[in-house]
Amino acid sequence: MLASASGQTKPMNTQDPTKPLVIGIVAGEASGDSLGADFMAQVNDLIEDVVWVGVGGPKMKSQGLQSLFPLERLAVMGLVEVMSQLPDLLKARSELVSAFSKAQIDWFVGIDAPDFNLRVAKKLKPKGVFCVQYVSPSIWAWRESRIESIKKATHLVLCLFPFELEVYQRHNHPAVCVGHPLLHNLPQDLVEIETHEQRRELIWNNSELHNFFANRKEDISQMICLMPGSRRSEINAILPLMLNAVSRLLLVDEKLCFVVPTVDKNHQYIVKDLIERQDESLRKAVAVAYDETQQQQHFSQSIMAMSDLIVLASGTATLEAMLLNRPMVVVYQMKKLTYAIAKRLVKVPYVSLPNILAGEEIVPELLQEQANGDNICRTVTRLMTPQAYQEQLTRLDETSTWLKQQSSQSAVSAVVNAWHDYINHNLVNKS
Repeated sequence: MLASASGQTKPMNTQDPTKPLVIGIVAGEASGDSLGADFMAQVNDLIEDVVWVGVGGPKMKSQGLQSLFPLERLAVMGLVEVMSQLPDLLKARSELVSAFSKAQIDWFVGIDAPDFNLRVAKKLKPKGVFCVQYVSPSIWAWRESRIESIKKATHLVLCLFPFELEVYQRHNHPAVCVGHPLLHNLPQDLVEIETHEQRRELIWNNSELHNFFANRKEDISQMICLMPGSRRSEINAILPLMLNAVSRLLLVDEKLCFVVPTVDKNHQYIVKDLIERQDESLRKAVAVAYDETQQQQHFSQSIMAMSDLIVLASGTATLEAMLLNRPMVVVYQMKKLTYAIAKRLVKVPYVSLPNILAGEEIVPELLQEQANGDNICRTVTRLMTPQAYQEQLTRLDETSTWLKQQSSQSAVSAVVNAWHDYINHNLVNKS
């Protein structure tokens, strides 16, 4: 039952008011487990009688999910890996569709993993199941023709960013911007507490950072966070470019210091190995930090928040930096053939989310051949001037404010509203 605005309840399942709302939900990877669990928690708060069945991780299970098999079975990435696991993925899809039919689900919510979830939805939608894709495929950037298969598989798409809506509006398919989870999950104290106060607390509580700064006798002029990415291939490709820039920046200002947050101990060893190959002055200027007592995401966000500036690889971290209102320089390099193919396929002129959201370059992007030590050094030096620094801060704040304004509707309210429209439409057609 759903609580209405008046405080009364009304049945969610109009065919049988005594039947609980049965929701099939599938997350294809760990990040989807967090998103799915948050969605489930909101639904559980709103609806009195709901049954969850599908695939998810520990967070979704804690919200009441009856998981049919481990999430890891679907968490396959890479063309070769997918091809080798294709028979089992097809079997998993068949098992899910069969289990959902047996459970007589009312909704199906696919969390990200569109290649898998849209194929499941395409089987369920003709059977009268209300189908939602939570996290839009990147049709706004490339392969817009996929919209036809999305329309056949879903009744509603929940988008994380407002710029994704245009393609759905153009093709007349229901879609709502519900905002990126970071808009709700980013700790507010990282934004509200003054940078130097956060720095003092984090340095005091982290032994590696404490030792690093204790050994620096001289004053520190600026602290720069380096984030070369979380994948080993990214670290090996991008960190050496950043370290080359660090050597040059230390010639400009020897009081600069740099911190590299890592996702785990293994990544910390990889980063330290690359740094140990550098000269002594650089080794003394760079700290590699990891905190096993904190969630990796929160720790890296804390390092970003306490920094004066961030040099980072393109990815979700650019959105985190923007929401933390930290000036940044984006650096990325990939294999030449991959970049050439991507450049032909992708329609958007930028790679970082702040620029895509703003529709213009508000943060510098150094890609491919432009991503070298000399260019990174010059761009960082220019950004550290008071006028350029303040200009980027202002543009980041404006873009963050706009993004929050455009992402005001919750995922659950969007789904419930669309579900009611769907029910009413069916009743009208039957009468």
